[in-house]
Amino acid sequence: MATASAPPAPLPPLEGSARLWGTIALSAATFMNVLDTSIANVSLPAISGDLGVSSTQGTWVITSFAVANAIAVPLTGWLTQRFGQVRLFMASVLLFIISSWLCGLAPNMTMLIAFRALQGFVAGPMIPLSQTLLLSSYPKAKAGLAMAMWSMTTLVAPVMGPLLGGWITDNISWPWIFYINIPVGLLAAGITWGIYRKRESTTRKVPIDAIGLALLVLWVGSLQLMLDKGKELDWFHSPEIVAMAVVAVVGFAFFLVWELTDKHPVVDLSLFKRRNFWSGVLATAVAYGLFFGNVVILPLWLQQYMGYTATQAGMIMAPVGLLAIVFSPIVGLTVAKIDPRRYATFSFLVFALVLWMRSNFNTQADFWTIMIPTVIQGVAMAFFFIPLVTITLSGLAPDRIAAASGLSNFARITAGAMGTSIATTVWENRAALHHAQLVESVNQGNAAASSAMAGLAGSGFSTEQVLGQLNRIVDQQSFMLAANDVFYASAVLFLLLIPFVWLAKPTKSAGNSDAAAGAH
Repeated sequence: MATASAPPAPLPPLEGSARLWGTIALSAATFMNVLDTSIANVSLPAISGDLGVSSTQGTWVITSFAVANAIAVPLTGWLTQRFGQVRLFMASVLLFIISSWLCGLAPNMTMLIAFRALQGFVAGPMIPLSQTLLLSSYPKAKAGLAMAMWSMTTLVAPVMGPLLGGWITDNISWPWIFYINIPVGLLAAGITWGIYRKRESTTRKVPIDAIGLALLVLWVGSLQLMLDKGKELDWFHSPEIVAMAVVAVVGFAFFLVWELTDKHPVVDLSLFKRRNFWSGVLATAVAYGLFFGNVVILPLWLQQYMGYTATQAGMIMAPVGLLAIVFSPIVGLTVAKIDPRRYATFSFLVFALVLWMRSNFNTQADFWTIMIPTVIQGVAMAFFFIPLVTITLSGLAPDRIAAASGLSNFARITAGAMGTSIATTVWENRAALHHAQLVESVNQGNAAASSAMAGLAGSGFSTEQVLGQLNRIVDQQSFMLAANDVFYASAVLFLLLIPFVWLAKPTKSAGNSDAAAGAH
């Protein structure tokens, strides 16, 4: 079917209802995929308890998916050449449905982690290919709108994940967080096949780069294991962590050399020769890492030290999607006329403002005070993805879009995982430091401490209970101050990222020509 049409004639964009249904189907598949990165987060205590393991082991349910996904995403370019965009996308969706079903049936933690890794791996090509197929469905002038539709699903899904996961776990049972993928996936697959089966891309028999693939698995796996186990094993004081770090660095070095010299590399690193590609990827990855690290810390702080339930913490996080949904179509329609570098700069300034607002929180902050920055953050989200994707993919030939999208998504996913590990580690280390400093000032000479101790003792508390209460207050304060430190540092880093956006060359009417390369 695809190989017959050897000359890669540009496919005409889809029209009318076909385009609408195509957009819905591709967005539903993306939504299901992105939702699965965050839906298990709030269900971990239930899953761990049910399968009889510690909650530390439970986190492997999240990381096994992330590692396998990060490894599979950059293979998209090679797999597309071998099997064609539409066939690969269909295979990815159908295998995702099967692996979701297996996750729900898993009888023990070992099997669940194995099925989650399988689910993450087969999900790899789904996001880059949904982007590629969507761009080919729209005329060049509407490429920005296509990206707006696509990015709305990637913005709403991570917010919906914890809310939906919490509700399903409380009201039904945790396997259903995986079973809900089955109807969504079947619907997306059916519509996609109906609309896109006659729009297959040309295929070539490309030999597999087995050594490149093995090196990719080795260094990404070691890096993620190091980040996951670091906190537990006290980082570089542990020989195990040092060994993983060495394997990751050496594996990465060999991977670079091999991929740059191999005739058919599994990852097309020559894309980094393009200034817009590497500056776009760098800005996206670092910003996403910062954003994701802060997204993890806020609900942890609320639940552990501010007495919020999982549902209340989810409600604080949810409004981030509101303004993102309002502004994304506007950004999509205007990115062709306005320099995307300006939009990205504006996004980073708003992120910095939001994090600066959060750095001023105290333990008396009420629900609305904590929620306002989340609402504002929606504006930053809307101006984040579309302009940066436009910069990253600008000026690329249609046949390189899948590889470029795969590689940039790989960098983003990996940075998100690293951001989570780094942010939580810094938070705990700063909390320990603040705890030590606060304890020094709690003594008989401190009037406030003495009156608090006298007040508690007067209420009938024993000496141990008084000290326990004080320690709880000091703990709460030290983790709040540590969260403030992380928020403030992240705000500064967002400001420092702005010059990297301006390293990219201007994309003249980017939205309707270059970024839409997938559409020609």
